[in-house]
Amino acid sequence: MSTLDSIRTLQARMGESIIGQETVIEQLLIGLLANGNILMEGLPGLAKTRAVKSLATNMDADFSRIQFTPDLLPSDITGSEVLYTESGQPTFRFEAGPIFANIVLADEINRAPAKVQAALLEAMEERQVTVAGTTHKMPELFIVMATQNPIEQEGTYPLPEAQMDRFLLHVYIDYGTKAAEAAVIRLVRGEEGNTGSEDKAEPVSQQIIFDARAEINKIQVSETIENYIVDLIFATRDPQKYDEKLASWINIGASPRGAIGLDKCARVHAWLNQRDHVLPDDVRAVIHGVLRHRIALSYEANADGISANDVIDKILQLVAVA
Repeated sequence: MSTLDSIRTLQARMGESIIGQETVIEQLLIGLLANGNILMEGLPGLAKTRAVKSLATNMDADFSRIQFTPDLLPSDITGSEVLYTESGQPTFRFEAGPIFANIVLADEINRAPAKVQAALLEAMEERQVTVAGTTHKMPELFIVMATQNPIEQEGTYPLPEAQMDRFLLHVYIDYGTKAAEAAVIRLVRGEEGNTGSEDKAEPVSQQIIFDARAEINKIQVSETIENYIVDLIFATRDPQKYDEKLASWINIGASPRGAIGLDKCARVHAWLNQRDHVLPDDVRAVIHGVLRHRIALSYEANADGISANDVIDKILQLVAVA
């Protein structure tokens, strides 16, 4: 079985337990293969946590779940030095926190205060944690998948824009169709009657992920596509050059991380579609997830009910492939 076939098998297995969210599953795999962290947003009950658990269950990887609450401390995530007594002598030993896993689910990240969020995001960015002057590195396969409920709910601490920028993808989960809802009911009913005696499929190994990333690194990106990516990013920064209405919607444009993210995710999308080069359609397929959390909307846009997706759609209409 080829590397791509193994990834497609993983995608199919996830689809068996996450009904009606094929786009979400694909974006989770894109984030995993692009070696980036993912922020998932949606109302309660839309299978955000289940989607991450499904990915971890079908992989040969350590999984850790952190339930974020207002009383959580940074050391609850990173770990801390604990005093032990050995041979009658006191000594400190580092006890690793739940962040030291291959796949980390940060559940309801916007329910924890800023210090805790910062501790997690630092580990995401640096891929290491420093406690008591000692640096502890994360595993080679390390990805944080954070979930959050919409910020207008009570008891939440919205992530600042600078911290949101550290997520490669912002995946938004919406309600499924009526048919998907009925399938979910049947799925849960079947799981409740499952005795657990069925044989589980062989999990996808971590080496498959590393092999896939190596193949993705070889995907060709032409100068034309590079210019297209840069033009899209600069359209968020200098929107007045394209359209006055667009300029009135954008307060702050995307950072260079946006351009890097578009390049990474477009290459993954091309690889998943069995191409050795990136097309403009690959860029368009991933641009919403890469940029929707990197564009700060103006007061006028919020007043008019314009979303980041609407702004991105407008940019795609105005920016042509040179």
